[in-house]
Amino acid sequence: MTIRLTVAQALVRFLAVQFTERDGERRRLIGATWGIFGHGNVAGLGQALLEHRDEMPYHQGRNEQAMVHAAVGYARQSNRLSTHAVTTSIGPGATNLVTGAALATVNHLPVLLLPGDVFATRPADPVLQQLEVPHAADVSVNDTLRPVSKFFDRINRPEQLIPSALAAMRVLTDPVETGAVTLALPQDVQAEAYDWPEEFFAERVWTVRRPGADPAELAAAVTAIRNARRPLVIAGGGVHHSRAEAVLTEFAEATRIPVASTQAGKGSLRWDHPQDVGGVGHTGTATADELARTADLVIGVGTRYTDFTTASGTLFENPDVRFLNLNIAAYDGHKLAGLPLVADARSGLAALRRALDGHRTADSYVTEYTEDKERWEQRVDACYEADEPDIRPTQPQVLGALDALVDETDVLINAAGSLPGDLHRMWRARARDQYHVEYGYSCMGYEIPAAIGVKLAAPERNVWALVGDGTYLMMPTEIVTAVQEGIAVKVLLVQNHGYASIGGLSESVGGERFGTAYRFTSDDGTFTGAPLPVDLAANAASLGMRVLRAKTVRDLRAALAEARAADTPTCVYVETETADTVSGPPPAQAWWDVPVAETATRSSAVKARELYERHVSTRRRHL
Repeated sequence: MTIRLTVAQALVRFLAVQFTERDGERRRLIGATWGIFGHGNVAGLGQALLEHRDEMPYHQGRNEQAMVHAAVGYARQSNRLSTHAVTTSIGPGATNLVTGAALATVNHLPVLLLPGDVFATRPADPVLQQLEVPHAADVSVNDTLRPVSKFFDRINRPEQLIPSALAAMRVLTDPVETGAVTLALPQDVQAEAYDWPEEFFAERVWTVRRPGADPAELAAAVTAIRNARRPLVIAGGGVHHSRAEAVLTEFAEATRIPVASTQAGKGSLRWDHPQDVGGVGHTGTATADELARTADLVIGVGTRYTDFTTASGTLFENPDVRFLNLNIAAYDGHKLAGLPLVADARSGLAALRRALDGHRTADSYVTEYTEDKERWEQRVDACYEADEPDIRPTQPQVLGALDALVDETDVLINAAGSLPGDLHRMWRARARDQYHVEYGYSCMGYEIPAAIGVKLAAPERNVWALVGDGTYLMMPTEIVTAVQEGIAVKVLLVQNHGYASIGGLSESVGGERFGTAYRFTSDDGTFTGAPLPVDLAANAASLGMRVLRAKTVRDLRAALAEARAADTPTCVYVETETADTVSGPPPAQAWWDVPVAETATRSSAVKARELYERHVSTRRRHL
């Protein structure tokens, strides 16, 4: 039996009956489709989504990149078992997907991209928005998506869709290979009819694997842990992706090995768990970074060891340090010349826990990191504290006010600026999925659309998008979508008049904060004049959002409480006290390698280079 449908209609019907299953939990794989329509998809996927609106929910986006961010937020909140599709027209609509696709692939989060493409049959050539490449007639702007996609195909004939759609689902549900998947759809092919086999539209369940550890690798890992005197676990995003938090907790309690976390791994243990020692790396805690400096065995669980979040080239100073890498991806398992333990994080940790039954680290080691953690928490308390409630808050005091209000049901989303550093050092994660900081790509503009995606995946949760003025100006447009659909996200908008994080970095590397402040130009051509008279609160209100302005710590506390109770999209706007410094929390606890000008005439750059050369001399290759 066959069913006659257009390619677009067939694709929508196919996507509506794809499911994932892991540990007995079954989820719809493509929960909805986001779309902005133009000539490249309005008559194809646009018509198909209208015709099959009962089978495939639709969300109207305002920016193509933002639609991908929303889909990624949904996928992360759904533990990668469900995601959204995104359709755009050809040309700028399609190329706007590239940044979002890169973010998804870097973070190993599934999203399906369905950009329109130029005519396959070429009756109109060049069509509107077509890129002409004289030496390669089969190239279109969609080819920019190839390097940031885990799977790419261009559907030039209807029958090509069947194997390609199946391959796309395989990649989306592969715990190692998942990321952005692109099916480029020529606009004439989208509207072309074809007789499809009925079996193509049967429900299909994709099992998400949990591969176990190889016995030889497991034995070597157990030996390494038993022989270590100062072991340290670094929990990465793979802990969350595999839902390994409970098993990691059992492992840490049984062995008493301390657990530090990357940005993606924060929340793997609750902040008040005895073995949780906080974030590691440039934005880590003093406790975790000191343990990393002296560790003789670093047990990476689901981490890629990116330099910023682990300072992997300079932080691990023990001359005898070795690495044990539990990772579902063999590529990451072999990093830093480590012992690989290639397995699903939950399966691997459970096997280690059984094999290490009775093994515990020394009492003196436990006492050391416990006391260090207590001292660190006292420093955080001091940063959060606001003795004078009627003054303008600092950024840490803003976080302190939010920390005092939320519980384990709230979700915090951030991606860029000075906030990720402050959050990684100081935020007290109360639940496995409360801390949602996208730092694999650290994409400005991610927060608001991602909050919409998270709220769609978890409508019962309070979802906060924490944004500075710089990242807000990058992509506030999806506020309109939240208002349109009544998605009650909370936006905490912090005004500090510029790129505070990069301003601080610029100063440290001899750049003198050039071009990082939102100010008028001075007579010397630098941006050091008065702050710009922009009113971001008014901007958010103009997009339909309810806005609460907070001038003091007291105002802030009241506004946050009111926003948390709101059932409509609500923004809390606050200007922080410190406009010319990063934020005022404890300083960086590890060095981050950002090259400094090797020759310069300005003294700031010369001094920065001298300091850089001292730091860079400590860099090492772990072999």
